[in-house]
Amino acid sequence: MGTDRPVTLAAIAGAHGVAGEVRLKLFGDGVATLKRHLNRAGAFNGGSLTLTAVREDGKGGAIARLAECHDRNGAEALRGTALAVPRSALPPLGEGEYYYADLIGLPAVSTDGADLGTCIAVENFGAGDVLEVRRPDGKTFMVPIRAEAVPEWDDTRLVIETVWAED
Repeated sequence: MGTDRPVTLAAIAGAHGVAGEVRLKLFGDGVATLKRHLNRAGAFNGGSLTLTAVREDGKGGAIARLAECHDRNGAEALRGTALAVPRSALPPLGEGEYYYADLIGLPAVSTDGADLGTCIAVENFGAGDVLEVRRPDGKTFMVPIRAEAVPEWDDTRLVIETVWAED
């Protein structure tokens, strides 16, 4: 996909302990995705943050150490900070795979050519990924990312089967 916009992998939820570790809320594939960027100087946020250690917290999040954070006050000051990498730093995708960030913002059209709006979110409630599309009138609808509902997509648009987009 053509752009190299930042992709958020985690967000700092607060401090962990007194030595500068932070608690992370994870997005995507979790700790495994973060570990790919471990000890790469300035890998996050346009070069401003370096991840030096990360481990699962047993609660669906992670505990991490950043080279730029040395104490609890520094960790607390980073609360709410997103950890983002350039899209080009992510591994290549296989056939039929996608990063949520690649779908958000894409225009959606129906299989009969009607403008359905724009993808504003991708969610997963446990049964698979679901697109949330905002119609031109501001209303939203959701559609599962399955071949019968979303038969095709690329870096320019999503095509949604007409019956899945009906009011």
